Amino acid sequence: QVQLVESGGGSVQAGESLRLSCAASGDTSKSNCMGWFRQAPGKEREGVATIHTNTDYKFYAVSVKGRFTISKDNAKNTLYLQMTSLKPEDTAMYYCAAARAGYCSGSSIYGDNYWGQGTQVTVSS
Repeated sequence: QVQLVESGGGSVQAGESLRLSCAASGDTSKSNCMGWFRQAPGKEREGVATIHTNTDYKFYAVSVKGRFTISKDNAKNTLYLQMTSLKPEDTAMYYCAAARAGYCSGSSIYGDNYWGQGTQVTVSS
């Protein structure tokens, strides 16, 4: 089992920044792919960014490339999403996910997936 707890969401103005954190605990030794996903009201969940925890390879959705940065602090077992130049269309519930004994493929993760409870990001114009 893997437990994921997100934090760092909030309400900001367009152009501002936020950093999301995802603290992982439990059996994380085989979580070789982690990622951030988001879901806006009335829309399907979409992948934002993924990271191979072994190789540090990162993938970003086109909509966030150049503005968002995914990173992982292995010592703290924490995943981050640094978001800059936020836009109103970034408004969504953001979720952290880990694929235990799985893999990343683009902005998707596959395997024995675990999800956090989400943190809300609201960007006003």
